[in-house]
Amino acid sequence: MFESILSNYSSFSCRRTPVGLIGIRAHGGALTQLLFMHDEPATAVSAPGSPLLDEAFGQLDAWFAGRLREFSLPLVEPRSAFERRVRQAMLRIPYGATASYGELAAAIGSLGAARAVGTACARNPLPIIVPCHRVVAVGGRIGGYRGGTEMKRRLLDFECGNCR
Repeated sequence: MFESILSNYSSFSCRRTPVGLIGIRAHGGALTQLLFMHDEPATAVSAPGSPLLDEAFGQLDAWFAGRLREFSLPLVEPRSAFERRVRQAMLRIPYGATASYGELAAAIGSLGAARAVGTACARNPLPIIVPCHRVVAVGGRIGGYRGGTEMKRRLLDFECGNCR
């Protein structure tokens, strides 16, 4: 019963990572948002008694150390069926690899929906954990990214460096 009461509350924590301060929100027993805290104060904040957030940051630490390739965390469901299909396709892109927006559209059976895939990627509230940074424009161009194109390049370079 105590766990069900806690699942109704939101929690937030932010910590320093190799790419700067990252904040993570959780609600109802699932992660709801990962934030790149570019303009925030350089302090880490942690909500006491948040095992889910501790696990999320533990997995992020392992990912940044090159020991983890896929996350295993409860995530908030995307808003639409299309966004769910795009998320599943993003999760299938191997660590250190990329796919274009058009390739993802084809993979989910929506040929010609590259722009819609791009919009779904932009709405991804959990970058890194749901690896939208692995989705690029035609010809390998970097494309957009919620954390900025420099952050996207850093994440792609980081993964490629750990694949060798």
